[in-house]
Amino acid sequence: MLVVANGDAKIVYAPQFFTTVYDTYGEGAIVALIAHELGHAVDETAPVEWIRRDWFPEVRADAWAACALAKLNLGTRALRETLAALAKYPSPAHPAWPQRVPALKLGYTRCGGQGAAFDRAASPLTRQ
Repeated sequence: MLVVANGDAKIVYAPQFFTTVYDTYGEGAIVALIAHELGHAVDETAPVEWIRRDWFPEVRADAWAACALAKLNLGTRALRETLAALAKYPSPAHPAWPQRVPALKLGYTRCGGQGAAFDRAASPLTRQ
């Protein structure tokens, strides 16, 4: 969670939760969770034209998280597991998974990831 108070921002997390996520989904999932939280801060301070302003803040942060994932250049399996972690642990403010996928794909492709690779990784999740 990103907490902002008196102009300072901090990421707050539960180490036990991160251990569970890492053990189940791998390093990419941890990066995605942290990048999502950082995405909230970046979105507020340095918005970009490719992220739609009419998206919910959680969806805009998803786009930033996927941008970070593209930079990791994960294989299909690791990307699939990472996306599964994002799908499994949404905040209460997140819309349903199908509404998040377009923003995730956009963030992934805008930051250098291949759309086909994203589709292969996301396809098992979108059929649920």
